[in-house]
Amino acid sequence: MEPGFASESERVTERLRNEILDGTRVPGSKLVERDLAAEMGVSRVPVRDALRALVNEGLVTPRPRSWSVVREFTASDVADLNEVRTAFEGLTFRLAAQRRTREGLARLREVLDTELHAARAGDAVTARRAAADFHEVVTSLSANELLGELERTLRSRMRWLLGQHDDLEAMAAEHELLYEAIVDRDVERVERLVLAHLATGTSEAARRHSAEEAASAG
Repeated sequence: MEPGFASESERVTERLRNEILDGTRVPGSKLVERDLAAEMGVSRVPVRDALRALVNEGLVTPRPRSWSVVREFTASDVADLNEVRTAFEGLTFRLAAQRRTREGLARLREVLDTELHAARAGDAVTARRAAADFHEVVTSLSANELLGELERTLRSRMRWLLGQHDDLEAMAAEHELLYEAIVDRDVERVERLVLAHLATGTSEAARRHSAEEAASAG
């Protein structure tokens, strides 16, 4: 990366990442360096850096020369993500219930309140972002450095997966039940609730993916 472009590259990366995760840039849409640079008022260097970073994060698929596309997740991709999520979150939520701190619970309550308020207001973007934040804070509460490293590696793809739901209030309600179980250090209840939560997420992701495929075929 050329000197002087680090902060601008990060800004472009964050903007593109959010637009992909929020659905502003839909799967399969072109990402052309020249066009993005003009749109964002920057040179092509930070755009190139951003696209490279998003390829590494699993959100963008490279194409020849100077363009890419927003990744189109297949049914197999979704299944793979759900398998990893099931193994990962079964452990992180259990450890969070055992190791949570007062400060960590305060952070978790804050993001949960943001999600609840946004869900009730019908603010899908904020609700989905807060829902993903909830899971990331739970990982931090697990107090396991290696789990934290794994979460950061998978973060963008997991945030995409966690955004594949439409019943915002139902998802927030499940998070509130999980929060209460973590507060109570009730590991058995947490494990039971996580299984139900994962089942909901898997079903929602599969339903939404099928609907999008049907719409594309039509």
